[in-house]
Amino acid sequence: MEDLLDDLYGREVELARIGRFLESVRSTGDTRLVRGEPGVGKSALFNATVDLANDAGLRVLRATGAEFEVDISYSVLNQLLLPLRDELHHLPAGLRDPLTVALGFGPGSPPAALLVCNAALSLLAAAAQQKPILLMVDDVQWVDRPSAVALSFIARRVQRHPIGLVVSTRTATENFLEWRGLAEVEVPPLSREASERLVAARFPQLPARLRQRVLDLAAGNPLALVELPATFLQSEANNWQPNEVVPLSERLQQLFSARISDLPEATRRLLLIATFEGHGDIRLLRGISDLTDLAPAERAQILRVEDANGRLVFRHPLMKSAIVASATHEERRLAHLVLADALAADQERRAWHLAAATAGPDENVATLLDRAAHKILQRGDPLGAIAALVRAADLSATTAERARRLVQAAYLGAEAGGVGYGIGALLDTARATSPDSVASLPAATAAVLLMLENDGDVRTALGLLAGAIETGDHAWRADDPALEEAMHHLLNLCWYRYTPEDWATFLRLVDRLEPAPSDVLAVMSRTIPDPVRTAAPALPALDALLATLTDGDDLTRIQRVGSAAVYVDRLGEMRNLSWRLVRYGREGGAPRRQLGALMHLCLDDYFAGRWDEGEELAEEGQDLCTTRGLKFLTWNFLYCRALFAAGRGRVGEAVKLADELTLWGRPRGVGVTATIAHHPRALAAAAQGDFEAAYRHVCAISPAGLLAPYVGPATYVMFDLVEAALRTGRTAEARAHADAMRAADVSALSPRMALVQRGVDALVSDDEEADGRLEEALADSAAERWLVDASRIRLAFGEKLRRRKAFPAARVHLLNARTGFAAMGAEPWLTRTVDELRATGHRPAAARSTAAALTAQEREIAHLAAGGLSNKQIAERLFLSHRTVGAHLHRTFRKLGIASRAGLRDALSRRQTPPEDGTGN
Repeated sequence: MEDLLDDLYGREVELARIGRFLESVRSTGDTRLVRGEPGVGKSALFNATVDLANDAGLRVLRATGAEFEVDISYSVLNQLLLPLRDELHHLPAGLRDPLTVALGFGPGSPPAALLVCNAALSLLAAAAQQKPILLMVDDVQWVDRPSAVALSFIARRVQRHPIGLVVSTRTATENFLEWRGLAEVEVPPLSREASERLVAARFPQLPARLRQRVLDLAAGNPLALVELPATFLQSEANNWQPNEVVPLSERLQQLFSARISDLPEATRRLLLIATFEGHGDIRLLRGISDLTDLAPAERAQILRVEDANGRLVFRHPLMKSAIVASATHEERRLAHLVLADALAADQERRAWHLAAATAGPDENVATLLDRAAHKILQRGDPLGAIAALVRAADLSATTAERARRLVQAAYLGAEAGGVGYGIGALLDTARATSPDSVASLPAATAAVLLMLENDGDVRTALGLLAGAIETGDHAWRADDPALEEAMHHLLNLCWYRYTPEDWATFLRLVDRLEPAPSDVLAVMSRTIPDPVRTAAPALPALDALLATLTDGDDLTRIQRVGSAAVYVDRLGEMRNLSWRLVRYGREGGAPRRQLGALMHLCLDDYFAGRWDEGEELAEEGQDLCTTRGLKFLTWNFLYCRALFAAGRGRVGEAVKLADELTLWGRPRGVGVTATIAHHPRALAAAAQGDFEAAYRHVCAISPAGLLAPYVGPATYVMFDLVEAALRTGRTAEARAHADAMRAADVSALSPRMALVQRGVDALVSDDEEADGRLEEALADSAAERWLVDASRIRLAFGEKLRRRKAFPAARVHLLNARTGFAAMGAEPWLTRTVDELRATGHRPAAARSTAAALTAQEREIAHLAAGGLSNKQIAERLFLSHRTVGAHLHRTFRKLGIASRAGLRDALSRRQTPPEDGTGN
């Protein structure tokens, strides 16, 4: 059974049913009629049934209906009973002779059907006394009528004998069997999960984009799942197909075309038009043709009409491909022209149909497609825009226009997702068509993106793009789309490279734009390169962008505004729109924008204390980079994962990720990775109490007393530096950094930085006014928005108050810090906070009173955790997400007054100890 499960993905239920059926055959006899669409796996289940029957000690007799034998009487019964020929002599002559004649084993007069049926049943019953028998008949739609009569006769009488009969037929086909009242089984398509496992096992190297398309088109049909990948991989043009009509392999075409060939010509013509129309719009189709022509296709279960929404729906996506494959070239061309006329008001769809009906160059149609590409791109569908541009290039009347469109398609491919979109091939074709085309800004931008994904050096890429911008024929017009895009990518390269010289080049080029850079580029050029010194004047413009940004804005604009918000702590205002980008990518959209949004959500989750969600999103982002051909962007998620690991005390993991970040970035010239890798290292060191190491790592980002120029993350580690300096006796350095923060007026940049400023001011001085300002800031509910900083400041301030012997005030802050760290799962900080609380004389309430407040689910989770199960194991046992388990445990720690799961067992056992008065009160 285990071997069968390995081969038959997603058929566990069916195999279990087969096992129960075979048990029934052995005891009382049983029958099944199996129905299913072509290719759904009936034959595989038949073979599995045979294997299981043989293993169970049954004798299997098989037969298969054949179309060319449908007029030969008893041809299937002959196949079925041929292995029993030597046992015919055991029958009485009155039964043996009619059956011998019917099966063609001997001469004689044509026998009566009832005699043949009785003889066949008697022969089977006699043989079954020696060993239970299973009869298997496939493709019963092609069984001859006399054999069908005999099988129907046997089916109604097997209950008296250890005989099983299984027959299979395709859905929506007729046959001669009389099966009313007997058991029928429908073989369903595979589930999405089983389909994914099958494709992954058979085609492990299939690109993710093609894998999703295979899964969508196959709709759970196993034969389609194993045939389509080869079809896609053999046809490069499929990368740019704008619709879901794909060429079929010979086997698939035979399966799906069989139900089309017998339809009337008018029906096939209308099906072809409906296929190309793509939306199933009944009103549009009714305006083109008489819909009564659809009736034969409905009866053949090729399609159905949904009256509620006025849509025509094909029962299987690949039926469309079969319809197209069965049509002639001229029939397809005329169908497209009919639709182009009917869609005169929809210029985009009209352009596609005209293009499909055009064989040679046609600049008018190419121009229509070019315009359509821009509209498609504005909808957030770069792949559709690429398809339109490539087809427009094919139809271009001049080599210059052809090359221009290919370059633009290459750039969109690079933007959409990287090397998997054929960027190199498009650029090569453009260069061969017109050598001058590769000197354009779109070509340079596409080449740079391709270089990065091929592990090219960032310095080289930056020089290439900056040079193309310097020498480009654009007159520095800010409204030039190619120049605007090139400047955004140059900004990214400068961020990756991370040197003041490169930022100076970028800012110099921005200043040359006439009359001024676009609103988003203007804000990004102030909030990203050197936010401490230049962001403040740009904040009103950024806040205006955030206030006016809507779902209607294009995805690129949304993602770029999010990038402008990173170093000034405005990502919280972007969450809903960032999730929109994530959903767009999860639903099959181009991944680059999704990855940017995932990074923004991870960073916001870190500072807001949503660490469970942040870790999941960071892992999703890293997996996406690997599977979608965007490995260059992986460093973003290594950084986030390292932060979460360090914060939760997984020091080894944090350091390993930070090292991976550095080792990956150094040979590629990605300077930002070497800088930010010190952040999780510093956090991990502080978590271990190694403040000397923490101080060294933070100073590698930004030295004490200086907020390093052109180092955005310097604002992330301001508190870390001051705390580490104080804990290592570097009071002067701590005060110098606090002074530098005030001099830069970081408080004006964001509420988080204002909170940090008040925190470091209170730590470095004994000024009661500074303490009061911090108390005021922490009392504001808005402080909880920055749970990481608020909790760490409360802990450090509580420690300071405890050293002053101000125990009641210290306990207030330490209790709040404990709550925050428990909510985040920040184990080392939680332990440190609990130790500090004990030092203030705080004693948690008796465990039995706090534990009594646990909910039933919290108690169950607590007991499982105390027993040594991990969050993941608990989640699997209770059918919860591991994130939910983590949240319950943190609340439980808080209620029990413990720092980690290490104290669970004692706390729970104390709870079970009854009070001395025995009342339970």
